[in-house]
Amino acid sequence: MARGRSPLPAACRIVPILAALPPGGCGEGLFDPQGPVAAAERTIFYNSLGIMLAIVIPTMLTTLGVAWWYRASNRKARYQPDVQYSGRVEMVVWSIPAMTILLLGGICWIGSHDLDPFRPIPGTARPLRVQVVSMDWKWLFILPDQGIASVNRLMVPAGTPISLELTSAGVMNGFIVPQLGSQIATMPHMMTRLQLLADHPGTYGGRATQFSGDGFADMGFTVQAMPPDQFAQAVAAIRGHGPPLDPDSYRRLAEPYAVATPFSYGAVAPGMFQRILQPPAAPATAARPAPRKEMP
Repeated sequence: MARGRSPLPAACRIVPILAALPPGGCGEGLFDPQGPVAAAERTIFYNSLGIMLAIVIPTMLTTLGVAWWYRASNRKARYQPDVQYSGRVEMVVWSIPAMTILLLGGICWIGSHDLDPFRPIPGTARPLRVQVVSMDWKWLFILPDQGIASVNRLMVPAGTPISLELTSAGVMNGFIVPQLGSQIATMPHMMTRLQLLADHPGTYGGRATQFSGDGFADMGFTVQAMPPDQFAQAVAAIRGHGPPLDPDSYRRLAEPYAVATPFSYGAVAPGMFQRILQPPAAPATAARPAPRKEMP
């Protein structure tokens, strides 16, 4: 670089190019929502980012301005080492963070109630019931009203609210479909709920969000949203074909191993999800014999 040449013009040419590039790794997540929940979460993210930038940008500019004004060559800058209190400075220092906290708190308060995982999503279609079980190291999806189940693959009709009931067959885990929104934890022998909706047909990736052992890295699944008529045809093609999901097949599935290729069960034993929720029976303890009485 030639002596005396400022790097600012080159930086001004680079910044717009970088700003136009899509953020890496976000093309299929937060910035590409495919449902109302994920879209609302993106709005909350943008609002929060804007509020925080309202502090970050002025602070950075003020820092540069102070450094420039109080440079050694500026004879107009006043040096006041004995100043102990300034009402104007205190007003700025405390009012701006307080206002920011109020704005962020309001966004979190409203968003937490609007995106309550238990709150049903309004829609004209009847919600699809899905029972989800996190396992080592796979996901089991049961469609009780359709009488089928699948591993590492969930089929749903697009435009229909999805009402999920979730639990874990082993350790605590986390369920998320980034393009549909809302991560939620699964715990053994406890049930939680989550409401989702896919606006358009497509295939959306989901995965576990909490480390659960050797097979955690491969513990992913897909959500296939399809038109309602295709969904009905797909269910009819699976129902009655393939092995049933019963206590014996579930016991084999619960073994700790990863599933490379998704597969389906053509039938589901009644009350299977409730059976999974039940804690294991405590082992019976042998009755202690009564103390022997010695005759005098």
